[in-house]
Amino acid sequence: MGKIFQIIWNNKKITTSFLLKEKGKDMKRTIILFSLIVFVCSFCFIHTGNAQNTGDVEKVVTIDTLPANSIYKQIWQPFIAQWKEDYYVVSYGLKLKGKSDLGTLVCSYTKDGGKTWSAPITIFDHTLPNGTQRFAYANTVLFRPDGQDVIWCFAMRAPLYYSDSEDSELCAAYSADGGLSWHQVELSNKFPSPLITNAGVVTVNRDGKKKYLLPVHRNTMRHDPRGDREQFVLESTNLMEWELAGYVPHPDHVWIHEGNIAEGENPGELKMVMRTAKKHKRKEQLDVPRAYSSVSTDAGKTWSMARPEPALWNTRAKGFYGKDSKGRHIYVYNPGPSGERKQLMYTVKEPGDDWSEPELFYWNNNRNSYATLIEKAPGVFLCVWDSSNDIDVKRSVIRFGILNLNK
Repeated sequence: MGKIFQIIWNNKKITTSFLLKEKGKDMKRTIILFSLIVFVCSFCFIHTGNAQNTGDVEKVVTIDTLPANSIYKQIWQPFIAQWKEDYYVVSYGLKLKGKSDLGTLVCSYTKDGGKTWSAPITIFDHTLPNGTQRFAYANTVLFRPDGQDVIWCFAMRAPLYYSDSEDSELCAAYSADGGLSWHQVELSNKFPSPLITNAGVVTVNRDGKKKYLLPVHRNTMRHDPRGDREQFVLESTNLMEWELAGYVPHPDHVWIHEGNIAEGENPGELKMVMRTAKKHKRKEQLDVPRAYSSVSTDAGKTWSMARPEPALWNTRAKGFYGKDSKGRHIYVYNPGPSGERKQLMYTVKEPGDDWSEPELFYWNNNRNSYATLIEKAPGVFLCVWDSSNDIDVKRSVIRFGILNLNK
């Protein structure tokens, strides 16, 4: 009679069929052959360090690690920009002990396509005074305008004595040498509102003029009982002067924030996908935990009522949303309950189709969050996220890898 044997190795099934006889040489040969296969697979498993499938992101390397025995408690929220063909710059934060989410902002660069990375270079230093005041900083956003040999770093700053970043203002620095040095500039913020940065700058054309859009949100309700929680968009023509483009309307019970803007499904359409929580219980996920989205058809000036995205999971964590040059949308997110932030998953939407089944982006028995991606070639993304080396530790390393949607 025929018997099917299955061996599970490195998350894959190896299936072999043998013809067994009740007795005789055929059965002995079968037993020897099967034993040899088990031995070889066991040997390979042991000598690959009990390897597991860590996801579809390839060539994963560590950019930087939280300094030991320092004044910093976490390393967090990276952003990436491309300077030259294999020259990338990644910015991120070093979070101060005693602060919720404020610290010093730095960057690292690679000239070999992400194989090796430089020592950190300071962009915004919380130890240096700005006139008579000292600031702490958070949440870098890198942007290289088309046709310019300049990388901008937008971020937010708050007085150093603040416990968190909820009432910050927009700040900026630029680099003209690929991140080797940074020069701070004072912006003209013509919309005087506290804000929180998170997602990238998007370039649009409105009435024949180039506009830069920066999605931000506000959480003054955290410290002010009459404050609010709103998602809105700033706009600029020169990256120095910023004013309000428009708010994103939303149901009263939902807090939408950390929105990412990308081209929508239809020509001339922008779509923003946002993290969610309960508006009046900010640490609770929605009863039906989904990301919300909004659409603009006038280059970011007005936005539709935010609505749930049935296929896009969100439990109070940043979800990256973008579009590649082949017209595919991608959403990268943390599955699981609020606050867990272990695996990163992703789903892809082909033009005119539904969202795909989720695939593993990255996980190595550790904690991962806040992925940011930029497209290097059609369907090929450079990826950065904050990560760790331990399932019980959050945000102790910054990682880089490459995701190829064409495979």
